[in-house]
Amino acid sequence: MSGGLGFIDIILFAMLAAFLIYRLGGVLGKRTGHQQQRPDLFGAAGGAEDQQDDNVISLSDRSPESEMPLPEPGSPLEAGLMKIKLADQSFDENTFLDGASGAFEMVVAAFAQGDTETLSNLLSDEVYENFAAAIHDREAHDRTHETTVVSVSGTDIIESEMQKQNAVITVKYVSEQVNVTRDKDGEVVDGDPSAVVRVTDIWTFARDVSSTDPNWTLVATRSSN
Repeated sequence: MSGGLGFIDIILFAMLAAFLIYRLGGVLGKRTGHQQQRPDLFGAAGGAEDQQDDNVISLSDRSPESEMPLPEPGSPLEAGLMKIKLADQSFDENTFLDGASGAFEMVVAAFAQGDTETLSNLLSDEVYENFAAAIHDREAHDRTHETTVVSVSGTDIIESEMQKQNAVITVKYVSEQVNVTRDKDGEVVDGDPSAVVRVTDIWTFARDVSSTDPNWTLVATRSSN
């Protein structure tokens, strides 16, 4: 037909239109970085239904950065980890340690900054009260605290057990830190801004394995220094 579209032309235009619609849908169907929800601080892969409580630390579903050495056969540590795995088949000690490392650096930073809001979302009530009391005492004396974690040279599980339905794991952190406390005029009243100090902290986490909530709570802290 003169001046019109032939059958082949119509087919070609239809194919081109379908291709453009496909490409457009591919672009509109993708989320940009601004549209994505901010991932949780410990890399949990679960959806909103898994994040049931904001006052606990998620230590699950993270990709392990390094493998934990196998505990000594027949040791209480091995027995405790086995009991936890039997009670919670999703538990993996390497994934746990990866999350525990992130929890350590976050809590240390929040404490130094006096960020009680962040701490209240990460600690059990008892632990939070101790941290908050130290922060309030510092503020009452018009002092500020600075902590720089230079490196974390060791993060190891040293104790594990089941207490009824609760899995309880104790982690030892060995880190190199710079800690300085200053008065209102910025003068150093404690610590040395040029000194790197080796610090050993021992933290205990707990989780109710009968709950669908995958989060762990920081329930105790102490230092061996």
